[in-house]
Amino acid sequence: MSSPLLFIIACLIWGSTFWAITLQLGDVAPAVSVVYRFGLASATLFAWCALRGDTLRLPWRAQKWMLLQGLASFALSYVCTYSSEQYLVSALVSVLFALMVFWTPLLNRIAFGTPITWSTCCAALVAICGIVLLFYQSIGTALQDILGGGNDHFLLGFMLALVATVSSTVGNALVMKVREHSGNVMLTMAWTMLWGTLMVAVWAIATGQSWQLPTRPSYWMGLFYLAIFGSVIAFSAYFTLIARIGTQKTVYIGVVTPVISVLLSVQFEHYRPAPIEWVGMLLCLSSVAWALTSGARKTAAVASLSTTPSAKAT
Repeated sequence: MSSPLLFIIACLIWGSTFWAITLQLGDVAPAVSVVYRFGLASATLFAWCALRGDTLRLPWRAQKWMLLQGLASFALSYVCTYSSEQYLVSALVSVLFALMVFWTPLLNRIAFGTPITWSTCCAALVAICGIVLLFYQSIGTALQDILGGGNDHFLLGFMLALVATVSSTVGNALVMKVREHSGNVMLTMAWTMLWGTLMVAVWAIATGQSWQLPTRPSYWMGLFYLAIFGSVIAFSAYFTLIARIGTQKTVYIGVVTPVISVLLSVQFEHYRPAPIEWVGMLLCLSSVAWALTSGARKTAAVASLSTTPSAKAT
């Protein structure tokens, strides 16, 4: 399958998954829905690997990294995402996830001492301005409600969404450690999703959450779509693209995804952004595109210099 087609598939699927998550809210606890989703996705991946004749066992030195990635990418991140969408429109959550392009260099700076460029800092400042405009009215209303003795949950949803984005960023960083021990993307995805599923299941049992099976057909349609398309197919396309065209170009998916999510929220969730919110979203997405393009130009410049023959070589 061609790279442009894989890119389009990943954008369309992930752009729609934020809305599809809303189909699973209300019937069972968010953590239980996460268990159902990634349990089904993990079983599908293991079955596919078995049909290919792959050895399903991996050594513990690889498993420990997959366990950590499962905690970050498929446990904490998705429990927070599902929980946040109980209080926020799915489009707003998707815009916050686009800001992972800034969390990544910040994490690299903290963990590895990698310098942060001025262009990234400037783009981050623009993104912060966009976030302020995007959530200004909602946060103001929530604060007034809280001061008036209410229990508005908007701020809780906002913080949960931020935690989800940071956790996903940590999970992405751990991907490279997993790849050092195994290049079988499908198998490592299966194990990582399994570890995440088990940890969320333990949490759900420990907190006494109900495990009843929903009866709404829309719930099961959403579950199948999120497990097979949103988890198996989209992640497979994403990792394949990274191997083919590199991270700098692949992460443009994070710019396209919120646009699709906003359009779906307008259509299906009756989301009607005010003009100030449209401006905020435009600033957020523009800052992400700025950060990505400046990073791509820098990478291209470095590659060009590395391939230019030196004076001594000539």
